[in-house]
Amino acid sequence: MSQGSGMAPGAAASVAVFGVTAADALECASRSYEVQQLAGRVARCADEADAVLSALARLELQTWQSPAGRAYRLALSLHAAALRRSRDSLLDAVAVVLRHARNVARPADRMGP
Repeated sequence: MSQGSGMAPGAAASVAVFGVTAADALECASRSYEVQQLAGRVARCADEADAVLSALARLELQTWQSPAGRAYRLALSLHAAALRRSRDSLLDAVAVVLRHARNVARPADRMGP
């Protein structure tokens, strides 16, 4: 192909608009979708943690009076607190992953060789 024409037939997908090709834009959209799916999986993990927290709360409400029962409730309480912190971290991660998905969706100006 001569360099004078600048574009081969069928090369419209590689024509850059503001330095971004259609292929770049499609790749970014695909990656963004994958990152959004990851955010959804993380959100489901947070939901599952909430379900476990509900079950732990029901166990904590039982009125065991023995020393072993009190120790068991204390252990449940400590585990629930740790799980709450983990769930909060998962929710924070969802927000960060969604923000990353938005950033991935914007193709950068790709200056090729």
